Amino acid sequence: MISIFFLLLYLVVTTELYQLIKIPELIGHYIEHKKLNPEMTVTAFVKNHYDHPVKDRDYSQDQKLPFIVHSVPLVLVFTLAQRLIIGLPQDIFILPVLHKIPSKDIDLCYEGFRSSAWQPPRLQGSLIAA
Repeated sequence: MISIFFLLLYLVVTTELYQLIKIPELIGHYIEHKKLNPEMTVTAFVKNHYDHPVKDRDYSQDQKLPFIVHSVPLVLVFTLAQRLIIGLPQDIFILPVLHKIPSKDIDLCYEGFRSSAWQPPRLQGSLIAA
């Protein structure tokens, strides 16, 4: 519950989420317009106030509606001092001992086989003359 509270607090302070608190103002303002014009729909109300707002006699109330007036959200910036030194013991970083692993075993390679392997076939002289 505490983490949810702090997450909501952070979102309300650093984003436009606080505008949702103004929803009762929106509902009240719509009811006032509905009393003046009973045929006004919610779509017409929203279009009148958000699509093409007009400075009319209730302009001050219009400015209290959600997402009409925007503010700069809180920005938190943390910097570290330049003289911050983090001391770590030197024995934490131990280099591994490297062992050389041969890619082939010389004892298992036969010199004769290695020199004759993968040679193209040779034709005998009698086949060439014919």
